[in-house]
Amino acid sequence: MNAPKRIPGHRSLHSPGPTRVPDEVVHAMSRQPMDLADPRLGAVIEACESGLKRLLQTERAQVFMYSANGHGAWEAAIVNLIAPGQTVLVPGTGHFSESWAVQTEALGGRVVRTPCVEGFPIDVDAVEQALRADTRHEIVAVFAVHTDTASGLTSDLRALRAAIDATGHPALFVVDVVASLGAAPFAMDALGANVVIGASQKGLMVPPGLGFVAVDSVAMAVASRNPAPRFYWDWGRRSSDLVYRKFCGTPPQSLLMGLDAALSLIFREGVDEVIARHRLIARAVHAAVACWSEGGALQFFGRVPAARSVSVTTVLVQPGIDPEAMREVARERFQVAIAGGLGPLAGRVFRIGHLGDMNPAMILGCLAGIEAAMTVQGISFGQQGMQQAIACLATG
Repeated sequence: MNAPKRIPGHRSLHSPGPTRVPDEVVHAMSRQPMDLADPRLGAVIEACESGLKRLLQTERAQVFMYSANGHGAWEAAIVNLIAPGQTVLVPGTGHFSESWAVQTEALGGRVVRTPCVEGFPIDVDAVEQALRADTRHEIVAVFAVHTDTASGLTSDLRALRAAIDATGHPALFVVDVVASLGAAPFAMDALGANVVIGASQKGLMVPPGLGFVAVDSVAMAVASRNPAPRFYWDWGRRSSDLVYRKFCGTPPQSLLMGLDAALSLIFREGVDEVIARHRLIARAVHAAVACWSEGGALQFFGRVPAARSVSVTTVLVQPGIDPEAMREVARERFQVAIAGGLGPLAGRVFRIGHLGDMNPAMILGCLAGIEAAMTVQGISFGQQGMQQAIACLATG
């Protein structure tokens, strides 16, 4: 059998997850595993727990890590907080809020949804109205997605917290930061979030497979009273200083060593600097897409400029254009891998990931590859996109 043709250089990964893994993280993950009693393993786990707490800006939450993706971390929150038949409010924001709602229902919960309007972030007023309508306080928690990876929209969490507080409703505030942590500002304690859910493969720059939750004492008390059956996900069972109990079995050592290295990179750069870098690169992408849209064949999916995320930009194409064919050309001919549409957006959009281990040169290469692919596919686009992106980066 003939070997595949060698392609020089490397394929540029611009998915919103998984994202590029830095060399330092790859090297850390190549270390040999340790026996479970080795104090070095305990030190790595403690560094990951304390590092996540530092990045989440929480002093009062307990961190639980799982051999799982973000959906696994969702499940941990659901089964610890929600007994079968209890109710959750899920504000509509796109594919991932709906997926979380469906998963909650599959595990026996009831879901109240607020409407999702394409191109718009969470409707905070609708959330407040739903909570005010719940006069019997049957809603146990509000499950909110900070950045919806499918739509590329980031919702205002402080406004959501204020809406919950304005109603006096006792519902827990549970936030998914899978696509925003390490890219956008977030402070768990200052926000008043009770549970925060994240995963390794996006802004944290680690391969997929490590999910986590940060849980405050209020949520821990709710979980302790919850009669829902659970074992692997159970926060009570995992509340231990013993390595084996923390992970309900053998820890995912390679991923933990990678996360330790990735958090060190973030703190060496500086969290504020990481946030500023993501803002700058996102502005460059947005400048290019704004220019491309002048050709009439595509436009921003997000209708509210302030809600367009610093993690991923979703681009809506006109009917008759096949974004999957353009993606294939970008990936196979120009070595730029971007993402397609998910759920109801499949075949209607393409998505540019610009989070994690990303610098200006990398995003310019991505934008040039997309322009080249659109040219090959005969897609009409404004011709000054690269220049606008360069100008944005040059002026900082």
